[in-house]
Amino acid sequence: MKNKVSVLPNAQDFYIESAATSNEESGHDMHYGSRTCLNKHGIPYERHCARRITKSDYDNFDYIIGMEDCHVNSMLRVFGDDPKHKVYRLLDFTSNPHNIADPYYSGDFELTFKEINEGLDGLILKLQGLIVGL
Repeated sequence: MKNKVSVLPNAQDFYIESAATSNEESGHDMHYGSRTCLNKHGIPYERHCARRITKSDYDNFDYIIGMEDCHVNSMLRVFGDDPKHKVYRLLDFTSNPHNIADPYYSGDFELTFKEINEGLDGLILKLQGLIVGL
């Protein structure tokens, strides 16, 4: 069994948002399959209303993370470039970087949940490494 990563110290100092790379889901709540998966794992959530990523997001966030290459490419089209190296795929923070399959098409919300957790564990380790030197 994989070791769980501890929570970041000073979590209240972090600001996290979600944004889509297209207008396809703008204004919609999360997919029912996502809600079902979160309920199964006992993870609380609130209603979510999708918004589209904007050029100003590049200046407002330190990390901008997509699930797959298509997301990264769409973000780079919006931003124009990534001179500060802020744009990543979530699984780039793991020992096995690859695209996370979209469960809307695959129907496998559990695999997506597992891969997102692996990516978040890697991201937290990266952030913990950055804060150690503070």
